[in-house]
Amino acid sequence: MSRRALCLWLALSAFGWLAAGPAQARRVQVVTSFPPSFFEPFRVAFRARHPDIAVEIVQRKTTAALADIHAQKRPEADLFWASAPDAFELLKQAGLLAPLQARPTGAPESIAGYPVNDPAGRYLGFAISGYGLVYNPGYLSARNLPVPRNWSDLAAPAYAGHIGLTSPARSGTTHLMVEALLQSLGWERGWALWSAIGGNLATLTARSFGVTTGVARGRFGIGISIDFLTDSGTGEAETNRFVLPEETLFAPASIARLATSPNPKEAELFVDFVLSPEGQRLLREPRIGRLAVSPAAYGPNETPPHLSETAGLFSKTRFDAGLSASRYELVNIIFDEWITFRRAEHARLWRSLQAMEAALLRHPDEQAAQFLTQARTALTRPPVAAAQLEQPERFRNLVRVPRGVAPPEAQAKLEAEIRAAIAGHAAEAADALRRATERLVGLGWAGAEDGLAGARP
Repeated sequence: MSRRALCLWLALSAFGWLAAGPAQARRVQVVTSFPPSFFEPFRVAFRARHPDIAVEIVQRKTTAALADIHAQKRPEADLFWASAPDAFELLKQAGLLAPLQARPTGAPESIAGYPVNDPAGRYLGFAISGYGLVYNPGYLSARNLPVPRNWSDLAAPAYAGHIGLTSPARSGTTHLMVEALLQSLGWERGWALWSAIGGNLATLTARSFGVTTGVARGRFGIGISIDFLTDSGTGEAETNRFVLPEETLFAPASIARLATSPNPKEAELFVDFVLSPEGQRLLREPRIGRLAVSPAAYGPNETPPHLSETAGLFSKTRFDAGLSASRYELVNIIFDEWITFRRAEHARLWRSLQAMEAALLRHPDEQAAQFLTQARTALTRPPVAAAQLEQPERFRNLVRVPRGVAPPEAQAKLEAEIRAAIAGHAAEAADALRRATERLVGLGWAGAEDGLAGARP
C-alpha cells in the first residue's frame, strides 16, 4: 500500500466511513432425540418470533447424544432436548449442564410421583410423557390374545414370542422404563420381571420407533412404548392402539442448557419459547399431540391423564433420578448381557420352564416341582445382587462402549463377571429343567401336550 493510500485509509477509518463487515449471525444449536415432526413446528414458530436467530437441530438417539456430549463432540451445542429425564440427571452429575431458572407455567411440582423440574435447577420439564403398551388389535384377535393391562401381564406365557422392545442401551425411553420398574419393585423383583419379559420377546429393535412400526406391520403384537410415538398421525397410528397400564409411569420430557453453550442468550430465548403459552399450546396441536406441563394449554372440558386421580407407578414414592444416573450404564450392561445378546437361549429356557410348569398341573410331582422352582430362581436371579449396589463407586465410572470396542480395564473385568454369572445361572436353570423333564416324561408327559412344541431343554 502506498503512503498516500495508507493516509487516506487512516483518515476514513477515523471518521468511521469504512463499510462495516456483516454482523455475526445469531444462532442456537439444539441436540434432540425428537423426530422432525416434533421439532420442526417449534423451529418454525421460534424463527417467526426471532427471525434474527438461526436454529440448528442435531438429531441423535438419547444414548448417542449422551455419549457425544460427554466426549465433547458437540462444542457448538447449546441445548439438550429429550424425553428421558434420567439422561438429564446423568449430564447434571457430570457437571455438563448450566443453571436454568424455572419459568412460570402453572405446572404442579410433581406429577404421579415424578418431579416436573430438576430440584437443583439444571433442567426443566416442558411436556409429560406417558409410558405404556402399544398393541395391534388385529394381531391379538387373530391369536386369541387378550390386551395386556399391566406390566406383569407381559411375563405371561401366552405372550411368548409376541413382544417387541428396544434395548435400554439404545433407547432412553426403554432405559427409563427398565429403571422405573427396578425402583418401584426393587432390584431383585424388578430384574425377575424383566427376565421373564425378556423370555417372551420376539425381537429387539434398533430404535424406539421400530417398536411401533413392528407392531403396525404385524412382526409382533405388543410393544413397550411412549404415548407420542403411537399418536403421530401416521398410518401406524391408525393400525396401533395405546394403553396406559394400571400402574402408569408419567415422566417429564425436559430441556436443558449445556454448560459449554456458546450462545447462552439465544439458548435461554429458546427455552423461554418452549415454556411460553404459545409453545405449550403448540404441543397440543394434532401434528405434535403431546401433553403440555401447563394446565392452561388444555381446554375447559379436558382432563389430562397425568392430572387425573389415576394412581401412578410412583404414587407412593418418588422416582430417584440420582439413583438412576449412578447406575445408568450398569443397568444397560446387565440388560444387554442377560437379554439382548442371549435372546434366543434366554427365550428357549423360559419356554421350556413355561411348558413344564403347565405340564406339572396335569402331572403333579413334588420333585419335578422343586426342580422347576430351582430353574425359575436361576432364570430370575440378577447377575449383580442388590447387596453389591452398596458399593456404588464400583459402578459409577462405567461408560458406553460400542460393541466390539474394548472397554476400560476395570469395566472389562466387571462385564466379564456379569457374563460369567449369567452363564452360570443359565447352566443351573438348564440342569434343573433337564431333571424336571426326566421326572415329567416318566409320568407320561409327551413334551408338547401343553401346546409348546420343542419344550425340552
